[in-house]
Amino acid sequence: MEKEIQPINSPDYKKIYQDILRIKYPEKTEACKNILKKRHLTSMDVVLLNEIIFGKESIISNQPHKSYDCDTIHEILNFQIKNQLNNSQLAKHFKLSRNTILKWKKNREQFSP
Repeated sequence: MEKEIQPINSPDYKKIYQDILRIKYPEKTEACKNILKKRHLTSMDVVLLNEIIFGKESIISNQPHKSYDCDTIHEILNFQIKNQLNNSQLAKHFKLSRNTILKWKKNREQFSP
């Protein structure tokens, strides 16, 4: 008897951000419209929405709480190759630690889609 592996449920970020915009920040709805049109939001989309709605200050206070899925990690590592950035430049661009980037690069095949 084999057990089926259940997919990990993630929060419905699209609904969460739509509610935040509707209730607290209706003036920022237009700026977020293109991202919220997507069927599924990636981690990068969530970070971008957070920056648009709450500003740069919230990014600093929420820094330790970031989490990235495999597709986003792969996208970040491809961004590094495409733009010919070293680990320090990539870390600064995405506001990550260099150790995180190094860990991702060591385990790159794990993050391939």
